[in-house]
Amino acid sequence: MMRALEVFASTSRYAAARAVGGSVPGLALGAMAPLRLVTRERPEPPGPGWAIARPRLSGICGSDLGIITGTTSLYFSALSSMPFVPGHEVVADLLTDCGDVPRGTRVVIDPVLPCAARGLDPCGPCSRAETNRCDRVTVGHLAPGLQTGFCAETGGGWGEQMVVHASQVRAVPDDLPDERAVLLEPLACAVHTARRAAVAPGDSVLVSGAGSVGLLAVLALRRLTEAGRITVVAKHDAQVRLARAFGADDVVRPSSAMSLVRRATRAMRVSSTRSEDGSGAVPAVLARSSLGKGAGAGPFLLGGVDVALDAVGSAASQDTVLRSTRAGGRVVLSGMPSKGADLSPVWFRELEVVGTYASRGDAFEVATRLAADAPLDGLVGGRYPLHRWREALDHAGSAGRLGTVKVTFDARDRS
Repeated sequence: MMRALEVFASTSRYAAARAVGGSVPGLALGAMAPLRLVTRERPEPPGPGWAIARPRLSGICGSDLGIITGTTSLYFSALSSMPFVPGHEVVADLLTDCGDVPRGTRVVIDPVLPCAARGLDPCGPCSRAETNRCDRVTVGHLAPGLQTGFCAETGGGWGEQMVVHASQVRAVPDDLPDERAVLLEPLACAVHTARRAAVAPGDSVLVSGAGSVGLLAVLALRRLTEAGRITVVAKHDAQVRLARAFGADDVVRPSSAMSLVRRATRAMRVSSTRSEDGSGAVPAVLARSSLGKGAGAGPFLLGGVDVALDAVGSAASQDTVLRSTRAGGRVVLSGMPSKGADLSPVWFRELEVVGTYASRGDAFEVATRLAADAPLDGLVGGRYPLHRWREALDHAGSAGRLGTVKVTFDARDRS
């Protein structure tokens, strides 16, 4: 038996968390959360190529918070199986041999559960080494689960043990501390994001959001591309400092983002002039603010940046990037979407909208090289034992305001 945090199916808690999540996040991440600390059976390797691992540290990701607070789209409900143990940003010790990787090796986990992990012949994407696009994440000898941490049968990093497939494990260099190693999975995602962004030399780039997704994307963009000016939208003072350290040229608050982009790119700013129902004019002060409600409300640019990246997933953040990108430019959706934005700019400005999910190929190897000398010290700002999960989630939900980038669980700690 082992201890683990477990997400369970509860319609009433899901509805309650969804109802109050935006206004009272403490309740959504605490008493109303469909999460519990349990003693459960240790997961067993489901087939050849699987091994048992013991997590050292596991990060709390925005997608984890979205599941717990009910803000994640129901689209993903078919891609998970309950009850499941969350935790897909994991550094762990192998307790048994895993393919060619011997027991005792410290590893990080590529959480995607593609055909190889499910005992299936490769689907089209998997045969092209595009495992993050696998078409078979609901079948095979595993329960449905787009990733480890969303599958009932694998366990996850928020537990004392989990099972991992040989296709998932990446050995960690001895000189890379756990606090850096636990960032390799989100950093590998950032590497993939930078590649998907296809930034041309000298392109201007806007990154909306300066949490872990946005900051690591800035690092990858600056190190792996020839981007020109990179502008980051950040809410909090600590995020401003970190964004500059990671390679941003300009860092701006959300309320000033469009004005700065307009000046930097010599774009023209225009605003909606009619209300949502077309019955009258929108007051100018409302059109200029983030309070304009309804599709089409608020300002936008004619002109703008070449590439914009949404690292949050909120409607407001998506609006920011869609409305600040030049005609024919590229918008990259990197944050897990929650609510949709107005897509009028996509149609009118012929924007290329690109999604970026997880990672593939050599992204982990590139991330490991970046992590060796990147300014990652201090990014892990909280380590909690499992039984202090309410405190940990509250910290993670307020991470930006508290000056923290990544909060983690240490399942070995029983203090």
